[in-house]
Amino acid sequence: MQTKLLTLAFIEIVLAIVVSVLILFISFKILQSVFFKNISFREDNMAFSVFAAGIILSIGMILGEIIPSITNMIRLSMSGENEIMLGEIIQYSGLYLGIGFIFALLINTSVFLLFSALTKGVNEFKDIQQNNVASAVIVTATLLSITLIAKDSISLLISALIPYPETTNFLL
Repeated sequence: MQTKLLTLAFIEIVLAIVVSVLILFISFKILQSVFFKNISFREDNMAFSVFAAGIILSIGMILGEIIPSITNMIRLSMSGENEIMLGEIIQYSGLYLGIGFIFALLINTSVFLLFSALTKGVNEFKDIQQNNVASAVIVTATLLSITLIAKDSISLLISALIPYPETTNFLL
């Protein structure tokens, strides 16, 4: 049995669960406190539930692209060739998660700005608060579409920041 691989697998599972629960909790609380102060899931508001589910799914897709970069860095630190200390792993992880969170906010904001520009005179937030499921579905579908398009670029950006060891060009 490969104990390093098993250890890495457990680290990745714990990291993914802890980070995703924490980020999704914070994101949902921000969403609820900034945009929808007086609405909860207990009320009969399907539009808010659809919208909140879309945002959570969007953030989850972005996190799904970031967690592998963090585990790649942990793999590098365990390989023995590259000395990456725990403090550096925490710093890079925070940077990666911060970048992902900023991009999630940018994507969400761009969707709202897009809808505000396209639907003059319609307030999507008010529609969602008033349980207009059609508005929530359209906004959520747009949010998820933009997230699907942007997530690979976010992953590439994060991958470029991984501190891979320097290699020499042996062909020269």
